[in-house]
Amino acid sequence: MTTDGADFERRGSAPVIAPVGPRKLAKVPFVELADGRLQGVVSSGSDIERVYVSSITAGDHGLSCNTNNNRPCGGLSGGSWACNHLRALADAAVAQYGLARVARYLKADLADGGDDLWSGLHTTTAPNRAAEVFASFLRHLSYLEVAPATDPLPELQWFPAAGAVR
Repeated sequence: MTTDGADFERRGSAPVIAPVGPRKLAKVPFVELADGRLQGVVSSGSDIERVYVSSITAGDHGLSCNTNNNRPCGGLSGGSWACNHLRALADAAVAQYGLARVARYLKADLADGGDDLWSGLHTTTAPNRAAEVFASFLRHLSYLEVAPATDPLPELQWFPAAGAVR
């Protein structure tokens, strides 16, 4: 072993990143980093039939939050103040992906050792993307209805199978 820090160059494997802890699905059933946004669906605390479709765009940190009936969220204040739905979405994303990955995706400037995603966001108002985000959520839900089979699903072929040998 050398002491110049180049040991990893001589190994045939990369270090493994520790898995992120599980998150609760009742409040935020869907969260993803996709299409240049942190986006997801957040359950309403007051109405079982209502969900909020929330997103934060990468780069400009545009905030958007609407109900599944495409009504604007009353708690979102002109893009400068995040509603509780957006905060729950961000918390779920950090639980699922880790703070560093979410901050990097959103291009948030966190202070050294910072552990608050919101401190690195400079929020603005974003266009309503509820239809796109909700369609993505429904597409993911449709996989729950697929009958168990060993045949590959073409749209999921990018995902490595469990136990696959490469």
